[in-house]
Amino acid sequence: MSDSSVPAAAAPQPLPPLTPPPPVPAVTPQTAAGMVKLTSDETAKLDAQVVQFAHDLIGLPVHSDDFKTRVSAISAMGDREIQRSASLSNRLLQRPVRAMSTGIFDGSSDVAKQLVALRGVVERLDPASQGDLLAPHKLLGLIPFGSKIADYFRSYESSQHQLNAIIEGLYASRDQLMRDDADLDQERENQWNLMGTLEQYAYLAKKVADAVEAQIASVTDPERAKILKEDVLFYARQKQQDIATQQAVNVQGYLALDLIRKNNDELIKGIDRATTTTVAALRTAIIVAQALTNEKLVLDQIQALNQTTDKIIADTASMLKQNTERVFEQASSATVNVDVLKQAFADTKAAIDGVSAYKEKALVSFQQTVAALQPMIDESKRYIAEHRDGPPELDQLAAPSDGAPAPARIV
Repeated sequence: MSDSSVPAAAAPQPLPPLTPPPPVPAVTPQTAAGMVKLTSDETAKLDAQVVQFAHDLIGLPVHSDDFKTRVSAISAMGDREIQRSASLSNRLLQRPVRAMSTGIFDGSSDVAKQLVALRGVVERLDPASQGDLLAPHKLLGLIPFGSKIADYFRSYESSQHQLNAIIEGLYASRDQLMRDDADLDQERENQWNLMGTLEQYAYLAKKVADAVEAQIASVTDPERAKILKEDVLFYARQKQQDIATQQAVNVQGYLALDLIRKNNDELIKGIDRATTTTVAALRTAIIVAQALTNEKLVLDQIQALNQTTDKIIADTASMLKQNTERVFEQASSATVNVDVLKQAFADTKAAIDGVSAYKEKALVSFQQTVAALQPMIDESKRYIAEHRDGPPELDQLAAPSDGAPAPARIV
């Protein structure tokens, strides 16, 4: 008989830990500028605008309406994009706050409750926490009563509906996170486009300010130099600062979106593990417990069968010993009693002698009978010969039916 055991499963590879992304670093206006790179074609077109703007500005009187229009254009440069990006940045920056207050990180959220419930079910159904499942229940700690393994599997069956409901809820939460990721990707794309437009305005503002500052250094008219410095250069540098500040906010929001996206990805991984690895490990533990229980039942049956086989072998050996002793005892003694054998031979001889004496006596009797019948036979023959030509009835009585004498034969 070979030993039976549950095949040892290969040691599972440790899963990589869920790692939250690092917090978003603070972004200053100085570092935000230039984070979105412009192409050479874009900078060439922007440089052409700056050259044309500076050329027009130099030739205009400082008190003319066209000059004021150029100054107003500097002040209004990129205002619409700044407002759009500010509105979008506010929405983006609110996402981490909502995630902390109403999302996965909130203890009252659906996903958090489902994970806590799943943990409770897994811990309750863990076979290792049930003690010796193969031992029977004992009433009052003394009298065996029922089976712990049967109660355990009944508990597992009753918890199966709850486990399925938790898993379905986690799947729904995972789907919601995936939909959030799709929304985040769209908002990141919109934010990136706005950041690209603002980067162009930041480039224009810097180039215009640099061009105006260069013109101021070459202007000989003090009044014109003062107006260029206070009304043009000031607003150009102010616009440059405003755009840089908004760029910093946009970059911060974009990085916050990336943070939320990565957090969602890690949460999706965690939910997948909870619904696959954790549940699979629980079911594997239950299957192993069931296999060990079945194995114990088989081993008990094999042990009982071995005991029965041992008893049969012992009984057979005992019977063989007794029979062997009787055979040897019988073989050591005469098979037939000699006196009985002698008497049998004597009886046989007497019977043979009796038969011989009977035959001798019968032979004499046969001779006497034949001698007594012979005269009667002779008389009958004579009678028949005398009446041969008599009535036909005698002929019919004496002859066979076919008219020929029947042949004599020894049967």
